[in-house]
Amino acid sequence: MKRFFEFIGKWTTYILRHLGEVVILFFRTLVWMVRPPLGLKNITNQMIEIGIKSFPVVSLVALCIGMVSALQGGHAAKFVETMGIVAGGVALGMVRELGPVLTALMLAGRVGAGITAELGTMKVTEQIDALETLATNPIKYLVVPRFIAGVIMTPILTIYANAIGIAGGYFIGVRKLGIGSRQYIDGTIEALTMNDISSALIKAFVFGAIITIIGCYEGFKTEGGAEGVGRATTISVVTSCVMILAADYFLTAALF
Repeated sequence: MKRFFEFIGKWTTYILRHLGEVVILFFRTLVWMVRPPLGLKNITNQMIEIGIKSFPVVSLVALCIGMVSALQGGHAAKFVETMGIVAGGVALGMVRELGPVLTALMLAGRVGAGITAELGTMKVTEQIDALETLATNPIKYLVVPRFIAGVIMTPILTIYANAIGIAGGYFIGVRKLGIGSRQYIDGTIEALTMNDISSALIKAFVFGAIITIIGCYEGFKTEGGAEGVGRATTISVVTSCVMILAADYFLTAALF
């Protein structure tokens, strides 16, 4: 029993310590973000890396999810003999949950891992120490551009994913399930409200902050050479995914 409580206490202390360090990094990022110069070139480069280069994988995932949602919705609608609910179900599912969450999970795997690997390599090769020697704050130079790009591009990618998912559902609903084109469009418009759209953007904003902050944090804490970089990248992806799902629950409870 003593060892059990020691184990619980050890992991609780570990989690709280790292959570506190992530929160400190977040607030330090906010402080440095409002200090000039802003570094628009670095921000633009990160927006391209985080956003533009993520469009292909987000497109594929959103299209497949939209099509699958329409198929599943059509199968369920047969039991109640009303195919009109398929359009609203796909739209609400994509906008409220699937669009923001799946986009964030894809970015956690692609962008979060990339940020951690890049900063982790800089850490183990002492490039971050060199920046401090040159009187350049690592948070200002490395974290702020990635954070700003993440919180801007994640909502944009979420909007894009929602549109692609709804389009995929429309294709399946009209071509395979035999729903009228006008009926499907009207059902989609009637189902969605401004609250649904705004909640998706709020979720995407929070998810973007989580991905970039955790990616940068794990990169800064990397040690142990190439093996340490791989370990930090794995931890970054897993932690980001868990935090995204946890944040999704609390945001859903608060927004709806």
